[in-house]
Amino acid sequence: MYTPAAFRLEDLAEIFALVRSNPLATLVTATADGLMATPLPLILDETEGPYGVLHGHLARANPQGAAAPTAEAQAIFMGADAYVTPAWYAAKALTGQVVPTWNYEAVHAYGPVEVYDDPQRLRAVVTRLTDRHEAGRPTPWAVTDAPSAYIDAQLRAIVGVRIPITRLEAKRKLSQNRPAADRQSVAAGLARSDRPGDRAIARAMGQGG
Repeated sequence: MYTPAAFRLEDLAEIFALVRSNPLATLVTATADGLMATPLPLILDETEGPYGVLHGHLARANPQGAAAPTAEAQAIFMGADAYVTPAWYAAKALTGQVVPTWNYEAVHAYGPVEVYDDPQRLRAVVTRLTDRHEAGRPTPWAVTDAPSAYIDAQLRAIVGVRIPITRLEAKRKLSQNRPAADRQSVAAGLARSDRPGDRAIARAMGQGG
């Protein structure tokens, strides 16, 4: 990912926070048959290794799980994003030398992929994913709420995915390359938008509740 210094995010805690808040990744693997990609919920275990380990599962019928990778996998986590109109820049009225852009947050995680079908490990990863996303609900659903035989059948239809992260690339493009007045006007414009992603970027830029 091309990341100019102004947009580079290097604080590991902030990178992990972005991953946790945007758990639906795109898992990309290079294989002898070409690139394969799947939208995939992944959970980050920060306690494993220097950069953590990603855990998830694929449908057993998904050919990506059976295709041997020829290189490290890439998990792409996209955060909020927003179109930025040049009409918000003060330079528009002064020189007209402005163009549109896009602000966004993204994390690319790389590492080797382990695919497994051990029933105990599968049950553990499904339980972890479920508990993570059911937490905070008034009546959280648990894997143990379903009949055991039913869960066993569901587990036979998936394979587990484990990706020890070897490197991370993170980018937070929030108009840092623009003058302060432009950044303020961009954030204000986004904060007035009806689009949730626009308002999320405005908050990331320090404006809006």
